[in-house]
Amino acid sequence: MIDAAGLRVMRAIAEQGSFTGAATALGYSQPAISQMVRRLEQRTGTPLVDRVGRTVRLTEAGAALARHAGTVLSALDAAEEEVSAIAGLRAGRVRLAAFPSASATLVPKALALVRDRFPDISMTFTEAEPPESLAALRAGECDLAVAFTYAGDDLAADSEDLDVLVTEPLLRDEVLIALPPSHRLARGTGAVDLADLATEHWIAGCPRCRGHLLTMCDQAGFSPDVSFETEDYVAVQGLVAAGLGVALIPDLIVRTTYNPDVVIRQVTPASRRDILAVTTPDLRRVPAVAAALEALAEVAASPDLLPTFPGDAASVPEPELDYHL
Repeated sequence: MIDAAGLRVMRAIAEQGSFTGAATALGYSQPAISQMVRRLEQRTGTPLVDRVGRTVRLTEAGAALARHAGTVLSALDAAEEEVSAIAGLRAGRVRLAAFPSASATLVPKALALVRDRFPDISMTFTEAEPPESLAALRAGECDLAVAFTYAGDDLAADSEDLDVLVTEPLLRDEVLIALPPSHRLARGTGAVDLADLATEHWIAGCPRCRGHLLTMCDQAGFSPDVSFETEDYVAVQGLVAAGLGVALIPDLIVRTTYNPDVVIRQVTPASRRDILAVTTPDLRRVPAVAAALEALAEVAASPDLLPTFPGDAASVPEPELDYHL
């Protein structure tokens, strides 16, 4: 096998015209140059130099190696420089996928933080719900996914190769109930009992959110009448404001797309969803991906991530996050 060191030796011999000159140019001893040439001749199976007294001439094969050495070594040098730039955060690429409500809150601030700190890192973003984003991560189509899971859900159901994923908890998001202002339970300060909404028309969101709604209602002893379905939470609140139904809605959504014509109340039994950053162990060690993860965690921990809204629900103590993924 022809290695880079051998190519450098052949190029130096061609340029300097002798083993001694090549040794001086490369910082080797003359015997070391001779040994490297002999080893390269053994590997190629043909003479590479023609020794005539004190002079050295390249054979046709030697001249071919010297001629190609410049191109090959330049490519290697460029590759080393690019890898060094990526390792030193002077370059790099992170492909991020996140679900819609995260793309309106966590993602913009995290992207801006990475851009300000490491302007040479290229960040791209695609919007995708957790099943699609985790599938993209497995397929190598993204490097980092922001996903969510409800209490009792199994994130493993979204991944066939859970052992190759690592997760980092970002924040815990309370699930609230959205009611029309004219609703009989819209007035009050306490949490709304889910069982008291058994006869209502319901508006469901994404498949994962719809599944969570069905589970909660089943535990409350009824099957919800889902009259409308949309993954657009602006539309969800519009439907609620028009008196067409009620809906479960995450606090993260309410604080970023609050509709003043909707009454937001806490619900009992209480429910939350956990927002996570997901990647692979190897990607976690890539400096640019690690920088993006750090930015997401920093933004999620920031007290000014989410603005308050009129009628802000009282805070509820949050249990410790516990992931077995």
